[in-house]
Amino acid sequence: MGALLELQGLRAAYGPITAVHEITLAVDRGEIVTVIGSNGAGKTTTLSCISGIHRAAGGTITLAGQEIQRLAPHELVKLGICQSPEGRKIFPRLTVLENLRMGAFTRRDKAGIERDIAQAFALFPILEQRKHQAGGTLSGGEQQMLAIARALMGRPKVLLLDEPSLGLAPMITLKIFEVIRQLNQADGVAVLLVEQNARLALKLAHRGYVMETGRITMSGPAKELLDDPRVRDAYLGD
Repeated sequence: MGALLELQGLRAAYGPITAVHEITLAVDRGEIVTVIGSNGAGKTTTLSCISGIHRAAGGTITLAGQEIQRLAPHELVKLGICQSPEGRKIFPRLTVLENLRMGAFTRRDKAGIERDIAQAFALFPILEQRKHQAGGTLSGGEQQMLAIARALMGRPKVLLLDEPSLGLAPMITLKIFEVIRQLNQADGVAVLLVEQNARLALKLAHRGYVMETGRITMSGPAKELLDDPRVRDAYLGD
């Protein structure tokens, strides 16, 4: 059985500038995979290609064996590619509840949507307390919870998470990472995590990739990368 999500020779460019150089990466069913690297390494561009926000310049992206690199973002959401983007990008003037319903915009199963809203509130109880509040009035941590919950409303086969800990207090970060672990273990959601906090990401993930200047330079089981002196020196501050 092949990988659930697979990138083969993916290339991405902004005009004449190549940002991602023919990378190969895979996420299996039920797996958390992390991509670590410094700012400008090409991590967010890679996720943007997977979610259809940025059109790949070459290579293939497959979901359960189906090529998806030419599909529009809304078509990818229907197939189960759902993203919580860098910077959260919630709808600031919509309420928490309205943001969650926007996450289900491709769905027509009203009862299922209501069940999933209830599940989102079970995962993040603070969102239920804030459900009639405008998204823009939430704290940074609450907005991150909302961004993840909104992505879950699409019922993802693969959940793309771009810098979920960015700008958050350590206790909020730990809460969010624990929810990611729970989603993976209890619900079997496959996760592709881009994260600057390399130590936390590698402790959470099953496997990892190190990305530098648009290229994958290392990959392997997360524990091995966590113990690798090169990773420790470059990304863990040891």
